[in-house]
Amino acid sequence: MIKPTLMLLLAGSLLLGGCAAMRSVPSEVSSYGDWPAARKPGSYAFERLPSQQARADEADVLEAAARPALAKAGFVPAATGAEPEVLVQVAARSGRAMLGPWNDALWWRGSFGYYRHSPWMGPRWGLGMGYDTLRYEREVALLLRDRASGKPLFETRASNEGASSQIASDTLAAMFEAALLDFPQLGVNPRRVVVELPK
Repeated sequence: MIKPTLMLLLAGSLLLGGCAAMRSVPSEVSSYGDWPAARKPGSYAFERLPSQQARADEADVLEAAARPALAKAGFVPAATGAEPEVLVQVAARSGRAMLGPWNDALWWRGSFGYYRHSPWMGPRWGLGMGYDTLRYEREVALLLRDRASGKPLFETRASNEGASSQIASDTLAAMFEAALLDFPQLGVNPRRVVVELPK
């Protein structure tokens, strides 16, 4: 017979093992626009804002992460010297948010104070536990514009949160993939999209 303590340890190790094996990136996706129904994805080129031109290394990283998602959506890079059919702008941001355990109704904030519980028990000091959790909200965005007219055709964003302000390259690519997963459909805004990462 397995003791209850051992059962809890086994369950915990299985849970931790399952978490370690998980290779997925959940994102909240919102998309907008009016991509023409008869128009197929075509050739594209990235377009950089002046601020992105000033930070070319960062722009290179973003564009490299977006390329696989654009390819899955049916786009191909424009040949050297050829005019693209679509101009693509990409962006990413990360913001800090403090989350306290009292934000969740199942957590007790805790306190430190002087208590008198009952006439039969003398007053005593008590210590409750309360802490803040630092989380980072991350977001990527793509804007697709018709090169000839300059008209915006499709805008999409994907966001998630994590414990680090940095976005790993595979996570960045997965968020861009989530953002374009339903292209050219719009879907419900926002909607949860989970992208499995390669093992």
